[in-house]
Amino acid sequence: MFITNTLWFEISVVSIIYALGNILMGHFEERTPKIRRVGKYLLTILLVCCISIYFGRTISMTFLSLFIIPLLYVHGYYLPKKKGINGWTGEPKSKYYEFRKWDKDIFSKEQDDKRSPNR
Repeated sequence: MFITNTLWFEISVVSIIYALGNILMGHFEERTPKIRRVGKYLLTILLVCCISIYFGRTISMTFLSLFIIPLLYVHGYYLPKKKGINGWTGEPKSKYYEFRKWDKDIFSKEQDDKRSPNR
């Protein structure tokens, strides 16, 4: 019924991971440029598919699963212990925005944009 011995399997696995990641954790990437987010997705698919072609599916899925290690390190140790940021909620937001080097004052730019045409 289902044929899984094609590259579409790898593409679907990566796509499901990214879809769930964007649904559940996308609000933490609110200020990341869209082109960077799309580029990261395409690069991941390219890497996983190339590894699958040259080394096999087992190595490809192992490579993909190894990304869990830095995820756990960053969210479980580095952010809470070193930066004082909750690794799963991103709170306090001011520290998270400072860590990401994002402007904390998000409303002043929007208000200035709204006011400038009326002046």
